[in-house]
Parts: sequence; C-alpha cells; structure tokens
Amino acid sequence: MSSRSPKATILLIHGGWQTPAHYATLTTYLRAAGHEVHAPRLPSTNGARPPTATLATDTALIRSTAEGLVSAGHKLIVLMHSYGGQVGTNALAGLSVATRAKQSLPGGIARLVYIAAFALAPGESMMGMVKEMGDEGLIAVAFEFDSDGIARDRDPRNLLVGPGLAEAELDAFVASLVVWNGSVMYQGLEECAWMDGGVRVSYVCTVNDMTVPLGYQRVMIERMREGGKEVEVFEMETGHCPQVTMPKELGEIVSGIVTAEEARWVE
Repeated sequence: MSSRSPKATILLIHGGWQTPAHYATLTTYLRAAGHEVHAPRLPSTNGARPPTATLATDTALIRSTAEGLVSAGHKLIVLMHSYGGQVGTNALAGLSVATRAKQSLPGGIARLVYIAAFALAPGESMMGMVKEMGDEGLIAVAFEFDSDGIARDRDPRNLLVGPGLAEAELDAFVASLVVWNGSVMYQGLEECAWMDGGVRVSYVCTVNDMTVPLGYQRVMIERMREGGKEVEVFEMETGHCPQVTMPKELGEIVSGIVTAEEARWVE
C-alpha cells in the first residue's frame, strides 16, 4: 500500500458578472497549497450584445473541459459559485469516479462543492427558485434587465459583496464586473450532477448573503438530503462573494476538502 495519495484536480466554475480573475486570490492560495486548478471563463460573460451564449453554451464548455480532464485520468473536485452551481449541476451528470469506474474509464468527479451556489434539479432554474420562495417581487429590486437579456445588479456593493472589503477594494471589484447574459437565470436544467450515486457533495453556506440568502441555501441542502445525498456543510460569516471577502478562509475550507478526498484514494 502506498503512503502517498494521488493528487486531486480542482475545476472552478465562476458566477455571473465575474470571470476567473475575480477568483485570483483564492486560486493563488490553492495553487500555493499544491493543488492544480482549472478555471475556464463562461461564454455568458463574453460581453456580446446581443448575447451569443446561454446556459447551454456554458454547459457545453464545462462539460468539454471536465471530459478532457477526466479522460486524462484526473479526479476532480468541482467548485461552483453562485450561477456556477446551475452550470455545473447541468453539465457534469454521469462523470463521477464511481460511474466511470463501472465503465472501466479513468478519472472522474469525486466531489461537488457548492459555494453559495444553486444546487437545483432538472427543470428548475435560479429565478424559478426565487419565485418558489415567494420573492418574485424582489427581482426588479435586485436586478435590472435590458431587452436583450443582459442583467445588471442594482446594488453590487451590498447585494453581491457586502461587508469585508476596504472601500478602495470594493470600488475596484465593482468596477471590474463584466457584462453578463442574465437571462440564463431563467433557463432550466436538463441534467443533475449531484444525483449521481457515487459523487460526494459539500456546501459552503454564506450566512450574510443577500444574493442567495441563507434560507435558499438551506432549502437546497435539505432537498439534496431528501434525495438521498449526504451533504457536508460549512458556514462562513460573510456575504455572497467569500472568494473576495474571505479568500484565505475559503481556501482553507477547500484545501481541507481536497486533502480529505485525496486521503480516500491511497492504495
């Protein structure tokens, strides 16, 4: 038996209005801790007017990226933030390590990590959940939609970030947000990765979140549990973007998850 675990590979799926650059502090921390990280940019953030990318386009990119990695033998820990949960859940069904092992295929997804992210089921969407939770009237308060579907956060300083940044850092973050096809929030899932029997799930709750409120997060966790999935839960006392407000603390959580997964693989 080897005393050394094989290494996991991290696949990061970012949220709306953001790009991989908004996760640079987190990914730098993870790479410094010895973890390989891949963070593709979702096409829905390409800035095209009118939009040229949908949930299906984002899904296809993440599916292709994951398939390339697992086919090369990588075991993946998938980090999904915010809208990234909708994309990853839709894109990654059937790619678990257990499913691929049954087919005598290498690699696979070992764990899904939702970070204030939408863990939905087929047919469900982000905005569908907002309506289901009785908050449809708040959509216009939080978001402004153009006729082509491009969405803007009406108050990103408070709704998207919240406390935790110095004023200059907050100004820089808000100024760096990109054009995003927000109509993807209304587009329903066709597949569901967390329902795969062999994949493990963690959820990082952001207690002070004003974009995906804690109540939403707890409902999604409970629904996964009702679906037979064991969900490991962490809580962070921060708003919707812990990769910005508490990157080291989030990095420590993720690194711990990765290390625990790697320990399972010692042969």
